[in-house]
Amino acid sequence: MSARLPGKVAIVTGAARGIGAAIAQRFAAEGAHVIGADREADAVVEGVDLRPVDITDVEAVQHLVDAVRERYGHIDVLVNNAGRNVFRDPLTLSEEDWTHCLAVDLKGAWNLCKAVLPGMLEQGAGSIVNIASVHGHKVLADTFPYPIAKHGLIGMTKALGIQYAARGIRVNSISPGLILTPQIEAWFATQPDPEGERRRQTEILPCKRIGSPQEVAAAALFLASDEASFINATDLLVDGGRSQLYHD
Repeated sequence: MSARLPGKVAIVTGAARGIGAAIAQRFAAEGAHVIGADREADAVVEGVDLRPVDITDVEAVQHLVDAVRERYGHIDVLVNNAGRNVFRDPLTLSEEDWTHCLAVDLKGAWNLCKAVLPGMLEQGAGSIVNIASVHGHKVLADTFPYPIAKHGLIGMTKALGIQYAARGIRVNSISPGLILTPQIEAWFATQPDPEGERRRQTEILPCKRIGSPQEVAAAALFLASDEASFINATDLLVDGGRSQLYHD
């Protein structure tokens, strides 16, 4: 089977672990030159050029994009995966947490988009994939303000996709549900009954299993590739069907 991203140059944020690492590794396996941007750049992700970047720092983001263009001459794919789960009670939410959530989960993605779009427009082609969340579709109590940022990210996806569609740019998003990342494993470990909570969360899902980072990576690969050439301004739910159910 031939590679699906041969010679493409891709930037993946939050690439040191979890969904981001799975996406970066899958892209590399499919023939792409992958530059990972992550604050934890001391990690090792096979096949990925991992660099220390704070996506809330506009100058650092521009420096990364300029460096990638200088080395490769072009950027074909951007995956905005970096994010933070900020779940607070609305009335006790600090100004710092509010700002941090929006700065990372929404503004950070825009920082990368704004930096790569001029080059993509110049070459007349490019694919941007934003990793949103099922929280951008269904809202649970005690998750404020995270859903606000993810609703905004889906909105930005659609707005940019429509804005630049006629100039060869596609912008899509993926909304993962419960995915077995290191962060989720750590959350299970904090519960009074970790295995019981794992069983409860699994039972909620229609497919009776928790998703894997590799399954999100497969969706990202499809949207980034030319196979999805007529898909634009769209959000793809990768949640095992959970968002279609009533739940608490």
